[in-house]
Amino acid sequence: MPNTVESKNNGCKGTLRGKRIILGVTGGIAAYKSAYLASALVQHGADVHVVMTEHATNLIGKATFWSLTKNPVITGLFEQPTKPDITHVSLPESADLLLIAPATADIIGKMANGIADDMLSTMALAVRCPVIIAPAMNMNMYTNPIVVANVDRLRQYEYIIIEPETGMLACGAEGMGRLADPDVIVRRVEEVLIGGRRDYSGFNIMVTAGPTQEPIDPVRFITNRSSGKMGYAIADIAASRGANVTLISGPTDLPAPEGVEIVKVTTVHEMHDAVITRLENVNMVVSAAAPADFTPAQVRDQKVKKSEKWTLELDKADDILEEVGQRKGNMILVGFAAETENIEKYAKGKLSKKNLDLIVANDVSPGSDVFGSDTNQVTLYSRNGDKVEWPRMSKREVAGAILDYVKNHFMEELS
Repeated sequence: MPNTVESKNNGCKGTLRGKRIILGVTGGIAAYKSAYLASALVQHGADVHVVMTEHATNLIGKATFWSLTKNPVITGLFEQPTKPDITHVSLPESADLLLIAPATADIIGKMANGIADDMLSTMALAVRCPVIIAPAMNMNMYTNPIVVANVDRLRQYEYIIIEPETGMLACGAEGMGRLADPDVIVRRVEEVLIGGRRDYSGFNIMVTAGPTQEPIDPVRFITNRSSGKMGYAIADIAASRGANVTLISGPTDLPAPEGVEIVKVTTVHEMHDAVITRLENVNMVVSAAAPADFTPAQVRDQKVKKSEKWTLELDKADDILEEVGQRKGNMILVGFAAETENIEKYAKGKLSKKNLDLIVANDVSPGSDVFGSDTNQVTLYSRNGDKVEWPRMSKREVAGAILDYVKNHFMEELS
């Protein structure tokens, strides 16, 4: 995840009691951090079983993990199991979670393409529990299109990716590729296994999502390419973290997130009214919708017949976000900027003009593959001057990262 995670976990021990975790350790230089991970997971009550690749054993010894977990350490696909319930089939069947940290480009490639040629990759195919992957490698390797495609493919299969951090790498270069902080990884494990954080309990959040449709006649309308996936992801994640969420949604085919009050609208005027009339007692508004900027000046009662030439006159639509900004008070206001050029300039201008606390900017120029996709690559600009660039992530991960940033930087306004 990005560098906006909360401070290190000081949670109570025993939160993972009774949970069986397979910790996969591959041959990256960050393998030494896996010892800390194993220790932390054990201290939280987990039954940890370490599976090492052959290359990992060249970087850290089996004895280290045995002494930390008190379980046999597995390295070879054909080695004789010391316990009858610890085989490449029985252990995955009984596991509550598979965590691979560090995950090299090699294991990511194998998993993305169904290759099972050692014990870890075999177990990765055999498990039916959640899988968390924490990549760590040279920044040029991590941004290689092949590795990017493999990571995206794993996301599509609902593997959980904990993005590497930016910093000094083992090769001496500085960039993205460092294994995420082990405490961040442990906290993510807790979220997956014990139901997640409830850090937004008691907060009232309004989210807008999707396009609007502005009628021209009974048949035709003006709209845009927004799928609503980003807004729906934010609403879903916020609700899972305890918030009372109202989702104002334009026309989409997406299922309503569980535990979310959803208000369906069609036109920008309807979205405007739905938002403005529900602002009372709202702590945060996330404007992820793409309401129309212009509406037809005249809506025809009958279908307009085809002709050689037809001029359509448009009026400027209500600016919902700007009006909310004028009424903002102590609310946190998050906007989105979908731009095709001068992204930073336009995003910062919108941040200031509309009285926002944060704006999430993304490039929607041709070839960007944002509309309708399950992933997004965004840059966040904050009223406190921050510029935070995040790698391409699933829209659910982006949603979580936005909520993390708000919680970390605007806690006082939300309290």
